[in-house]
This record gives sequence, C-alpha cells and structure tokens, in this order.
Amino acid sequence: MRVHAPVPGRVLELADVPDQVFAAAIVGPGLAIDPGPDAEAVTAVAPVAGRVVKLHPHAFVIVAGSGQGVLVHLGIDTVELAGDGFTVHAAEGEEVTTGAPMITFDPVAVAQGGRSPVCPVIALDGGAEQVHRLAPAVVAAADPLFDWT
Repeated sequence: MRVHAPVPGRVLELADVPDQVFAAAIVGPGLAIDPGPDAEAVTAVAPVAGRVVKLHPHAFVIVAGSGQGVLVHLGIDTVELAGDGFTVHAAEGEEVTTGAPMITFDPVAVAQGGRSPVCPVIALDGGAEQVHRLAPAVVAAADPLFDWT
C-alpha cells in the first residue's frame, strides 16, 4: 500500500520526532513531516483511501480496504489544545479518497504555543521492515511518502 504525505514539509525519520513514544516507534513504524516555521493554515489530507475510523481535531486514523490503518498526528502534544486552532473537514465513519481534506491547522500557532508542529505518519500494527521510504527530503501534500508491504 502506498502512503502519501498528509502535509507539505521536510521529511523526518521517526527517531527525530520530539516525542519518545513516536521516536521509539512504539505506536508503529513510519515517517514524520515538519511543516516548517512559516507554514500557516495547512490542510492535512488523507494519506490513503479508506474509512475514517478515528477522528480528533489533532489526529486521525484511516483504515484502507486491505485492513491496514494509518495514523496521522498533527503536531506533538496538540491534544492539550482541545481542538483550538483545528478545523475538521471529515467525519468518523466516512469513506475518503487519497488527498481528501481532513483537518486544517496552523503549525505556526502550534509552535508559538511551545509545541512541535511535526506530524508523525504511522503504519499501525506494521513492522519496521514493511515500511519503505519513497519521499525525498521535502514533500508536497499528497506526494508519495512510503510503501507499506
């Protein structure tokens, strides 16, 4: 399954994410994207086609027809914002296509609030050996990010 970048920015290895749980790949393997210090009003898009099974203002999970689930977390510790500064464009239970708008947020405001705007993209229940990076150093939203075999 090909997983696409939900947001534009600089691609990071999970080990470089400023969160111990994501950095240690405890949630699962994947990559992360740093939208950068000047990115305002970024709309995160669906990295795969499938059903939205979890949707919070700061994160979402889409399960593809294959049963593989992809988690996108918009920033680190952004759950503490209780949805402030996030606009949700999808609904739990909805079927979405790759590239469909999911959530708009402001990485600058996240950073100004003392949180990291880095966005982990996780292959839930995947093994590290199953994730194969496709992305160059910088991606646009919906560019290929990794293949999950």
